[in-house]
Amino acid sequence: MTYKTRRKALLLLADGTKFFGKAVGAEGTRFGEICFNTGMTGYQEIFTDPSYFGQLMVTTNAHIGNYGVQIEEAQSDGIKIAGLICKNFSYDYSRPAADISLEQYLNDNDLFAISDVDTRALVNYIRENGAMNAVITTDVDNEAALSAELAALPSMEGLELASKVSTQTSYFYGSPDAPFKVAALDLGIKTSILRHLSDRGMYIKVFPFDTTFEEMQAWEPDGFFISNGPGDPDPLHHAQSLAKEIIKTDLPLFGICLGHQIIALANGIPTYKMFNGHRGINHPVLNLITGKGEITSQNHGFAVDKQAAEAHKDIVISHLHLNDQTVAGLRMKNKNCFSVQYHPEAGPGPNDTIYLFDEFYENIKSHTQKTQPI
Repeated sequence: MTYKTRRKALLLLADGTKFFGKAVGAEGTRFGEICFNTGMTGYQEIFTDPSYFGQLMVTTNAHIGNYGVQIEEAQSDGIKIAGLICKNFSYDYSRPAADISLEQYLNDNDLFAISDVDTRALVNYIRENGAMNAVITTDVDNEAALSAELAALPSMEGLELASKVSTQTSYFYGSPDAPFKVAALDLGIKTSILRHLSDRGMYIKVFPFDTTFEEMQAWEPDGFFISNGPGDPDPLHHAQSLAKEIIKTDLPLFGICLGHQIIALANGIPTYKMFNGHRGINHPVLNLITGKGEITSQNHGFAVDKQAAEAHKDIVISHLHLNDQTVAGLRMKNKNCFSVQYHPEAGPGPNDTIYLFDEFYENIKSHTQKTQPI
């Protein structure tokens, strides 16, 4: 193994707290909201998930990069996190199926990363003090200017980011010969979601975040899907209006993560920014309909107001997060609409809840049979 000379790096939090490490590759500076993911595996899928856009990712697993990168496992067309903070970075990898090293992948995507940070102490600090903006840099002697720039960085609360990661033009995924068509609103959609929909016999047309209901309906879909994505759901008024129009038609509607929050807002249920959020691949959820526990993959910093959801006459809470009793799923009583706060497609994570894609397929099938002329 060749010894690498690495530059000293600084992590500066918005409240002035400092942690030190070393640059993984080239020098640089990156700003964003700091968050952490507790997954032991799946770093590539996490780094390429559009829901993490604008965030500095802290990995709690001690070793990152040890199994390289397999291009097909990416959840989008490139890395979406703003920067990476880890304890031990592996420049070498041991997985025969890997295409390239994580170091090369970061360099190819111009992603600045620092390692040798005391991530255990850092995560404990974030847990106690909440998510906040931060900067990682090799410009360690320019702290005053960095602090000023950090102070001017907008909060994630109120920040609309879906437009930054959504497709600019519509595209298709799956087989045109599939029995059903699904119109998907792209707020930052993951590839594994499209794969699960397609594998179950759905042909998907993915639309940009600002598409109108009329444009989507003109394709004559059998169902609608609202995707995951980054940022605060509250400023996405267009998506909320779109969800209202879809619900009026009573065509099958399924929402995941940000899509779940959009459906809640469309029903007048507010959302709020969480103290830390949920990010990991072993979050326990209780299915209130079946009474069964489910282990889920989660990645969100906002949540649906539980009290307002419980009081809503047309809404049923279908799933609860067992760690903090936050809302993890909703269903409409008299409409063909349901949503979950977590990621049933995993990518990465367990497959306990992939049945939701089957349920969406069955909803479409049942609705189509009812509305087809005899």
